[in-house]
Amino acid sequence: MGFYNYTVTNRHGEEVSLKDFEGKVVLVVNTATGCGFTPQYEPIEKMYEELHEKGFEVLDIPCNQFAGQTPGTDEEIHEFCTLKYHTQFPQMKKSDVNGENALPLYAFLKEQKGFEGFGKGPMAFAMSAMLKKIDKNYASKPDIKWNFTKFVVDREGNVVARFEPTADMKLVRSCVESLL
Repeated sequence: MGFYNYTVTNRHGEEVSLKDFEGKVVLVVNTATGCGFTPQYEPIEKMYEELHEKGFEVLDIPCNQFAGQTPGTDEEIHEFCTLKYHTQFPQMKKSDVNGENALPLYAFLKEQKGFEGFGKGPMAFAMSAMLKKIDKNYASKPDIKWNFTKFVVDREGNVVARFEPTADMKLVRSCVESLL
């Protein structure tokens, strides 16, 4: 199965076929409202505003699997994002990205692009140290490690990149722009 064969549920409970995104460059991101990476909503929204007309879409999937940092209802999450970050892209229903209840889409994404590390710098080191305490073998698993892990899908539905939350958002934008 490919990217366009999957569906997700929007915050209103309606099924959304990823075929609706065919021919677009899509950023799929698991988000949280109470995380140190939550300010990434700002550059994601800026990308959406500036690149949407060129064929860029954001698939925002709130997730509460990482330290309970997305405790609200779908409506509370949407309200927070629109009031604080003025987000305009569609938000999906809060969902799991790992484990037995994970969205099938995330099994596909992780199969296409596994974990390759957090990069360098203080945040990368901190994430690695924290996860080693939870699971010393975390780096060998493709699971989503934290909020704001991003996948970039090209216009043909190929998963071309995975960016961990510690990645510089300028790199994410550069990747997206190269595909538009």
